Amino acid sequence: MGRGRRDKVHLTVEQKEKLEQISRNGYAPAKKILHARIMLMCDEGEQARKKWTDEEIAQALQVHRNTVGRIRPRFLLKGEKPALERCLRRATPTQRKTPPTAPKVDGATEAHIIALCCSDPPSGRADWTIRLLTRELKKRTIVTEISRESVRRTLKKTNYALGKSKDSVFQNGI
Repeated sequence: MGRGRRDKVHLTVEQKEKLEQISRNGYAPAKKILHARIMLMCDEGEQARKKWTDEEIAQALQVHRNTVGRIRPRFLLKGEKPALERCLRRATPTQRKTPPTAPKVDGATEAHIIALCCSDPPSGRADWTIRLLTRELKKRTIVTEISRESVRRTLKKTNYALGKSKDSVFQNGI
């Protein structure tokens, strides 16, 4: 048939109940439910119904055999929680120090966008629109490229509402 399992998983009654609850309730993330089912099928304790091979588990759950082969050792070495979570390469996930691409809207650009909003709109217009602001920023070479969404997010961050009174950038009395 195929290779059997080298590392034997023996779940306690509590662990088995917890894993069965996760796999049955349907409220957990799909990967967590899948990992719980894999661990239940890997169980070779006294209460185990059947002893499954990696290939049988993989075929029954429609995953690759290597997936089963990764989850079992993770459970044996690190415990139940890391085995249930998605593949964590590090013990604790870390934030990047710098994003993969630098943000186009920095503090200076943000200030230009706000100042432009507070200025009078172009002739023939009652108010600034996000499209007008985007075009004007490019025209004044404040930025070489910027999307309307970036302009919208900047305005949202400052609670500025286009078309409202121009007394203050902070329209909500902040």
